[in-house]
Amino acid sequence: MRKIVECVPNFSEGRNQTTIDAIGASIQRVHGVRLLSIEPDKDYHRTVITFVGEPEPVVEAAFQATKTAAELIDMTHHTGEHPRIGATDVVPFVPISGVTMADCVRLANTYGERVARELHIPIYLYESAARSPQRINLSDIRKGEYEGLEEKLKDALWKPDYGDPVFHPKYGATVTGARKFLIAYNVNLSTSDVKLAHEIALRIRESGRPMKDEFDKPVKNEQGETIKIPGTLKATKAMGVFLERFKIAQVSINLVDFERTSMHDAFEEVKRQARSLGIDAVGSELIGLAPLSALEKAGRFYSGGKPLSEKELVLLAVERLGLSQLEPFDAKKKIIEYLI
Repeated sequence: MRKIVECVPNFSEGRNQTTIDAIGASIQRVHGVRLLSIEPDKDYHRTVITFVGEPEPVVEAAFQATKTAAELIDMTHHTGEHPRIGATDVVPFVPISGVTMADCVRLANTYGERVARELHIPIYLYESAARSPQRINLSDIRKGEYEGLEEKLKDALWKPDYGDPVFHPKYGATVTGARKFLIAYNVNLSTSDVKLAHEIALRIRESGRPMKDEFDKPVKNEQGETIKIPGTLKATKAMGVFLERFKIAQVSINLVDFERTSMHDAFEEVKRQARSLGIDAVGSELIGLAPLSALEKAGRFYSGGKPLSEKELVLLAVERLGLSQLEPFDAKKKIIEYLI
């Protein structure tokens, strides 16, 4: 079986096309790597790039892209809707075929060690590559974001896994690791009120929200830890954002295990929660790529048991999830099996 690894780096630049093109070109120059998609977002001020290949070329391409981003992106001027701590914010390695999660952990360490050594960028390891429980979750590492990174690096508990704990204002820090295939999936709301979007995010995300008493103070257990009210969806991360281009609020979701919580599970739950707040879920968008099985699964859900072909299932999923509401959805460019 051919060894194929997917890499989905996120860069803190979504508006300067020249910079985005240069990062993409640095990936394309690496032999043995196939660039699948480049998706900039002006509101998030962030670009998600997806490429695949044999393990060693993928690590090389990730390094070259990080090097280009460090040269061209200046974090001191960066603002955007999405949390971030660096020019190259996060670099996950994902096993596709012929490789294990342990293999991808080794790739993340190889990449992280080289980036720290040659580019002097502090590196944190997350998900399956994490060396401590508090670094498994990406949101925990990003807490405080770029603006709080200088102070965070002074804390011994947040010493980088690779590199010195030195704050570099221009490019910040980078998180890398190994994880399952993640679907970045956002649900659009019939409102511009981001507070409502955030309320829905709190209700659905697995981590939930802090329990509050009658004085709106967090309730703690005997160990002094804040008690959490879990959200309604497993393997789900979410937050509320405002899309300036479309003047709408959106529930931005990461489905970290789409076999446990699918795209249609998320869409229908957001719709249910939205209606309880007097608004509606009117469409959605897929950021990056998704496996064919994710779209087929949604198609079967909405088909009501009617036997449909692969193409019909995908078309039905696109229609019922409203995936073309903001931008036309092209299955040939959004489903990973159609690109490899």
